[in-house]
Amino acid sequence: MNDPLPADEAARRAAAARQRFFAISLFRLSGAIILLFGMAISMQRFSWVQGDKAKWMGVIVSTVGFIQFILVPRLLARAFATPRDRK
Repeated sequence: MNDPLPADEAARRAAAARQRFFAISLFRLSGAIILLFGMAISMQRFSWVQGDKAKWMGVIVSTVGFIQFILVPRLLARAFATPRDRK
């Protein structure tokens, strides 16, 4: 039923899978960095934003980082998934 793939097709699929994994990992890492940056803003670690503005800006940036850390990799994994054969 399952025919073995030619070697060049298997190598192409493996290379595509590595690229997808790298993209998902990069999005997750950048989301963590944005989340930490937003937390630093809300703790008023930067002189260019202070007071209530820093707290709200930190909450917004942290929320964006959290979404990018949690949701975007899942959406990408779903988009990159290989469709299953239906019988």
